[in-house]
Amino acid sequence: MKKLEGKVALLTGAGRGIGRSLALKLASEGARVVINDLNPEPAQEVIDEIRAAGGEAIACVGSVTQADFADRFVHSAIDQWGDIHIIVNNAGYTWDNVIQKMTDQQWDDILDVHLKAPFRILRAAADPIRTFVKKELEEGRRVVRKVVNVSSIAGTAGNAGQANYASAKAGVTGLTKALAKEWGRYNITVNCVAFGFIHTRLTQALDEQAQIDIEGRSVKVGVQPAAVADLSRRIPLGRGGTPDEAADSIYLFCIPESDYVSGQVIVCGGGYGSTT
Repeated sequence: MKKLEGKVALLTGAGRGIGRSLALKLASEGARVVINDLNPEPAQEVIDEIRAAGGEAIACVGSVTQADFADRFVHSAIDQWGDIHIIVNNAGYTWDNVIQKMTDQQWDDILDVHLKAPFRILRAAADPIRTFVKKELEEGRRVVRKVVNVSSIAGTAGNAGQANYASAKAGVTGLTKALAKEWGRYNITVNCVAFGFIHTRLTQALDEQAQIDIEGRSVKVGVQPAAVADLSRRIPLGRGGTPDEAADSIYLFCIPESDYVSGQVIVCGGGYGSTT
């Protein structure tokens, strides 16, 4: 039997990069997955790949910062499959600047996508999950559910030019630890993975033309080539991680082997961690 057979997973930012790798991984182990992305095309590509391999997946397209998104996301899983077992808050992007040049919009938008959106999703899931748990207890069943929030070493150690992102990701670790204490009585584990340097479109060597579209607004992405080379030298394993490797670190918190691990933050950084 597959490790996640019969489980229902909600995954934000699943059309590309780490989220895509995780969606494919969860589905390969039997989970039915709700795929979120800003745009329908990448979400559908992941769904098609999952279905081609014999898995089940549906889309919930749109920005996680939209006021109605959390309820729509949660109920897409419940309406389709009648339950929720895994929630992974992965969606996000960076919009960097030194603090004297950072605008209120830069601050607010990054806090919204990385911290407020996970809060709203978990809040929306709270009442349905409590209902499921109550029924399970009445039936004498114990079901362990999983929440995994994605942070960054910017949130554990800070990073120049990322006051907004570092603050949001530090908040994610606080949210994780608070929810682990609140939700333990429901047999829900709540953990966090803080990523180091992972090769995605957000961390590619900087190109003046490299931009992503966020709800009609272009945001420049990438890292200075010299910084990429320097960071790679400082990583004990000698290289940045792949999306598949990053996804595997989240996966560890989704499987039964981690059923008694909660309130933890692990760094997936090839040895480059919060004290370096």
